[in-house]
Amino acid sequence: MSLFVLLAVLGAAFLHASWNAIIKVGTSKVAAMVILSVAEVPIGLAIALTRPWPAAEVWPWVLAAGCCHFAYKSFLTFAYEHGDLSRVYPIARGAAPMAVALVGAFALSDAVTAGQYAGIAVLGAGILLMARGVFTSGEERRLLPFALGSAAATACYTMIDGLGARVSGDAVAYVAWVFVADGLIFGTGMVAWKGTALLRADARAWASGTAACAASYGAYAISIWAMTVAPIAVVAALRETSILFAVLIGWLVFGERMTRDKAMASALIVAGVMLTRL
Repeated sequence: MSLFVLLAVLGAAFLHASWNAIIKVGTSKVAAMVILSVAEVPIGLAIALTRPWPAAEVWPWVLAAGCCHFAYKSFLTFAYEHGDLSRVYPIARGAAPMAVALVGAFALSDAVTAGQYAGIAVLGAGILLMARGVFTSGEERRLLPFALGSAAATACYTMIDGLGARVSGDAVAYVAWVFVADGLIFGTGMVAWKGTALLRADARAWASGTAACAASYGAYAISIWAMTVAPIAVVAALRETSILFAVLIGWLVFGERMTRDKAMASALIVAGVMLTRL
């Protein structure tokens, strides 16, 4: 993996942590996620219609990704209803690269070195340490099944998107069409379930949701592009450094306490990133 790709994926990680922070700030997490999803459709179309039309074999990947994203966003939204950003985010994002690496060893053709797997393992240790507070700090444990469900869906769409973008041959177009499918499936599903009141938000909520959507697209597009030029498991692990950015946002913006465990976990995450570069 080149230095340029590394820096691009780290930038995507920052954008991902940022849009999650925006969603967490909202009073209604479901409404915020629905607004983000509605905004995905015009943003996706505006980009997709400037690119060549995808081949027929690309559409099953797009639809599968849209369904996985529905599960991912649903679990993540309900997890945020029960827990803090600095706890939900590490669990939800942290378990995914472990699953990708384990499944990828059998299902993917990418060559991942022993050193890179060691880096993924160190990253995992840091992520687990970051999430430990849910057991030791008396936090609401109902967040756990939702956060783990989000992680499972993340692992699924990571592999689907990486392979789908390769089938497409145009990562930008592929991401744009997945955004359209994701926005339509999640937005329609949640409005059908929770009612149209989710859409009756004020201008500030719509502006925040749209900003979160733009950050989400940037994070997603960069990551999927990186998967077309670097091993999927390594990119999936590197982008989980968004956990470090989420902790910093929680500390510097939300005033969350920086504990010794969080500092140690951050150091492990950085160490894992360095190992994946060997």
